[in-house]
Amino acid sequence: MSTVADKLARKSSSKTTAKQVRLRLVYVDFWSALKLSFLAAVALAIVTIVTTLLVFMVIKTTGLITKLDDLFTAFDDNFTLSTYVDLPQVMAFAAIVAILNLIVVTVLGAVIAGIYNLMVKVTGGLLVGFTSN
Repeated sequence: MSTVADKLARKSSSKTTAKQVRLRLVYVDFWSALKLSFLAAVALAIVTIVTTLLVFMVIKTTGLITKLDDLFTAFDDNFTLSTYVDLPQVMAFAAIVAILNLIVVTVLGAVIAGIYNLMVKVTGGLLVGFTSN
């Protein structure tokens, strides 16, 4: 009776010739690069918002904001940091940063694809090797 491990050992012992192919990347599709950079930017925006929320919760839980309030009231009785730094304000700021990052990363991906397509005319493209197993 043969086991799966025996079958895999016999299969791996047989010599198969892997065909190797060298291809040159000479064009990056603009819309594909735009879609891919947009999806990466959406992931970055989600990470930005979640990270900001977690960091704010840690700062709020440790009482750092109230200690800074005490420090600032020693210098000025009218200024309190907690009126400016609260969950709605922090999350609004995180959302604005995430939206700006979304726009910048999407545009940057499209620009880089266009620059690569222009560089290919000078350099001839990127040589990539592939093999089939």
